[in-house]
Amino acid sequence: MSIEKIVEQALQDGYLTPVMEAEVGRICDNASELSIEEYMALDRLMGALLTGEVVAVPRKQFINVMEELVLSEAIARAAEIEATSEKSLDVGDIAAYALNRLPPLYATTEEGASYQRLRAKAELQDLISLQISESIGRNLDQPNDNKTPVSVKSTGNEVMRQVSNLLSVYAPNFEQKSQF
Repeated sequence: MSIEKIVEQALQDGYLTPVMEAEVGRICDNASELSIEEYMALDRLMGALLTGEVVAVPRKQFINVMEELVLSEAIARAAEIEATSEKSLDVGDIAAYALNRLPPLYATTEEGASYQRLRAKAELQDLISLQISESIGRNLDQPNDNKTPVSVKSTGNEVMRQVSNLLSVYAPNFEQKSQF
């Protein structure tokens, strides 16, 4: 879709969706030079946004609590296996396999995420563990050439640092702040 068509659609609807915004950004990033028509369309869009004729729909942040729970368990189980054997596991593959077989648990607020965590631990923990076990079994059965280990015989501190780094990337709100 062209910038002109996106702007025309936004003016017609009165909304600039995140998808429309991303497409305009992609076009601008990939173009070595914009045409005068594209600049004029962007100018019209900017004016419409400033006057309120077009409203930018904010991107909603979603938290998939199931990702946090699966990733935490996959990391812990992979670290146990790697600490007691010469095997290396791909935590990303393990988590993806399990997540494809588990229900998503989305939340838009930290309160909703807390509710989903409690619900998952009460109702789905056995299913999560079963899917992680199956995923690890499949991962161990695969050839070893394309696996990225979570750790390579690391110390306890190194494993904790890696887990912390992974959680900060995949589950930035995993650790809740103390309310004392």
